[in-house]
Amino acid sequence: MSAATESATEEMKGKNVLVTGAGTGIGRGIALEFGRSGANVVLHYSSSSQAESTAQAIRDMGRRATAVHGDFRNLEGVRQTAKAAQEFLGGVDILINNAGITANAPFGEVTPEDFDTLFQVNLKAQFFLTQTLMPEMERRGRGIVVNLTSIHAYTGLTEHAVYAATKAAIVSYTRVAALELIQKGIRMNAIAPGWIFVENHALTLGEAFDPEAAGRGIPAGFIGIPSDVANLALFLASDASRYIVGQTIVCDGGQTSVMPLTGDFRGRRTEKWGSRYLSAR
Repeated sequence: MSAATESATEEMKGKNVLVTGAGTGIGRGIALEFGRSGANVVLHYSSSSQAESTAQAIRDMGRRATAVHGDFRNLEGVRQTAKAAQEFLGGVDILINNAGITANAPFGEVTPEDFDTLFQVNLKAQFFLTQTLMPEMERRGRGIVVNLTSIHAYTGLTEHAVYAATKAAIVSYTRVAALELIQKGIRMNAIAPGWIFVENHALTLGEAFDPEAAGRGIPAGFIGIPSDVANLALFLASDASRYIVGQTIVCDGGQTSVMPLTGDFRGRRTEKWGSRYLSAR
């Protein structure tokens, strides 16, 4: 464990954390990491999930934890989640806005209902959950908000126009809202994960999918796992990142660093550009 990680872990002891979308995947990984670091955790979930068993695992660590259901397709579910978390924890120190829906459809087949659902769950819910918790955080004089977005905000994948739009909006509102919130003692940043292998990927891609082979196409040489994002969330929630405000940190193993249509990034270039202007080599 690095000194920075050890410091962040020590700092989390006794902190009260709400993680949305914590039933599976990245959210579950983040909840577990905060629990291991000594925090009390409320795990929000929207459908059948591992949230309750994860909460029990955190309780087994000696922390306080519970799972709370909330339908983020409407603001009432958002407000109920905030109320339940505040009542259980006695106040929320750290909010991890992870809940979201990944869905694809050809541009011409997107319905107004699909569009509204993705914007409601991915953007509107986390915006107004933060707004609901803001007064108490301000009263306590401190607060941390970490929003989960995606590299879809920066790159293009067909049939993901609406999903990508929600993720780009998170990057933008994080940058601006952070300027207002920091004046209230609340520090907001975001994380943009790349490919993080979670349960839904295994179900969707099927048994024929080879994650090791796919990982070789990523500069890091592997597909990330939830703990890769969880460790970054822990850092952004700690004083070790106190000078980081309104930023979106990309956690993608180098995916967005690769220029498309340029061949294998691992190979040496055979073409020689600008040779006549530079010394022979």
